Amino acid sequence: DHKIKKILFCTMLASRTALRIRASRAAVQAVRLKSTKVEESTSNPIGDDGRHEVWREGIYDHDNEPRVKRRDGSYESIEKLRGFLNYERNPEPYRDPMERVMDWGELNPPEGHEKEHSAIERKVQAARCMDCGTPFCQTHTGCPVNNLIPEWNNLVYGDQWAEAIDRLHATNNFPEFTGRVCPAPCEGSCVAGLIDSPVTIKNIEYAIVDRAWRDGLITPRIPKERTGMSVAVVGSGPAGLAAADQLNQMGHKVTVYEREDRVGGLLMYGIPNMKLEKETVERRVNLLREEGIEFVTSANIGQNVDVNELRANVDALVLCLGATKPRDLPVPGRELKGVHFAMEFLTKNQKRLLMTKEGTLESTWEKDNFITAAGKDVIVIGGGDTGTDCIGTSMRHRCKSVTNFELMPQPPMERASDNPWPQWPRVYGVDYGHAEVQAVFGQDPRVYSVMTKEFLGDGEGNLKALVTQDVEITDKGPKAIDGSEREWPADLVVLSMGFVAPEEYVVGDLGLDVDQRSNIHAVYGDFRTSVEGVFAGGDCRRGQSLVVWAINEGRGVADAADKYLQQRRSEEQSSANSVGAFANLSSLSV
Repeated sequence: DHKIKKILFCTMLASRTALRIRASRAAVQAVRLKSTKVEESTSNPIGDDGRHEVWREGIYDHDNEPRVKRRDGSYESIEKLRGFLNYERNPEPYRDPMERVMDWGELNPPEGHEKEHSAIERKVQAARCMDCGTPFCQTHTGCPVNNLIPEWNNLVYGDQWAEAIDRLHATNNFPEFTGRVCPAPCEGSCVAGLIDSPVTIKNIEYAIVDRAWRDGLITPRIPKERTGMSVAVVGSGPAGLAAADQLNQMGHKVTVYEREDRVGGLLMYGIPNMKLEKETVERRVNLLREEGIEFVTSANIGQNVDVNELRANVDALVLCLGATKPRDLPVPGRELKGVHFAMEFLTKNQKRLLMTKEGTLESTWEKDNFITAAGKDVIVIGGGDTGTDCIGTSMRHRCKSVTNFELMPQPPMERASDNPWPQWPRVYGVDYGHAEVQAVFGQDPRVYSVMTKEFLGDGEGNLKALVTQDVEITDKGPKAIDGSEREWPADLVVLSMGFVAPEEYVVGDLGLDVDQRSNIHAVYGDFRTSVEGVFAGGDCRRGQSLVVWAINEGRGVADAADKYLQQRRSEEQSSANSVGAFANLSSLSV
């Protein structure tokens, strides 16, 4: 009985303690919610010019920083302590759709454009970066290169732009690329996004690097010492360039091999000009050249250059081949003229633009190679960034219509219960290509939950239409719905369904092990392949991914190759010292 009473007493005490803890937690949470509640706006702080409204004391008060309108309607000096509560998220807008579809210029407003953010607006946006205890934006759920985001946001707020580019370059080799083309997973995991809208991290990143180039803060860094070790990097995409940059700064002799006629890989030919101007890519490549990196173009390793011979002539071989083998759509009619892969469509368009600019475009090349969407009913199969790029390119060709098929259902407007913060928000959004179609044709181009059943020809080998079926998502994957067939007119179909693996000939010639997805087998963090002295990084190892992940992989594979080279150099020096010692003994005996 005594034991039972003791157990009952302990149980009752534990229950009361639990209730007190719950009550205490609820009280703390209420205080937190009250202290972080976003102020109700009495009026919109964003003015007609797309920036926070400002107010000055008088017509002569132009030397001092103006007061900025807050969410509560008051005008106060810019401050960072409660910036995420006082100011609205206000990303720098793209140029108007009807303006930008008329040219191939970047979507972002150029310097001096009416939509470009002012220095005051940039400071206001930087002030929204809160002093959070754990900045998830730079963890594994946010930025893949672990950008020091709170640090350079604070430096921008303090008008310390030279220090900001130093902190940005500490983790990211090419912020001018990621600041334009990255979907910004950092913003999806921003702590401010828990109660409000996230900080405009992507805009601030590009503002830092753009100003650094303009102010002459980015200059060649020539390594002071050379190790005497040589490295061949195959592939000049973001992973290859990042690996080459890192290895060169470590003092190794680096040569980059690119199969295309220009350096840049995906950055040059896979991403269209309106997202990333090619002068931006060439500017960085020229800087890398000045720093000592050698580039060899039109070198298709495994085809016109023997990969084993290349390997024998260097101390280490780094493969950053990308995942360039596209996913096909094996349905009846696939062989019809007018069905193309996305990269074929985008690459040929970009080559034509560059040749036109340089005055080297020949009519025979255009007739035999160029894929035009002008005056055609275009269907893009597959979503994502590449699908959007195909839509945007078709719009600039002056297509007759453009439709975008997506296999999956339309995403929700807000995060679903299985997609919590700080994960990347899988929600409905309107990208630049979709906005352009809406502006020109008056409707969103996307059609969800459909799959292509067959392509239809005109009897002369040309595509004229395709047939789709609606699908439903089951536990076993997408399932076609019987009787839901629809016919769509189509003169041009672009397959944008992702990429499955790197090219097989390099892998086969070297005898490399591959994983279950046919990617080169190399453990992340180690990056060594099954062949001595050969390393792999980027999409050829990881699989299709983001540019920022490619930079992460390039930096990682460079570290792994450097460790190998340093060990090899040490062994060679030890061997040379041993030989020298024996030579000295021999001379003494004589």
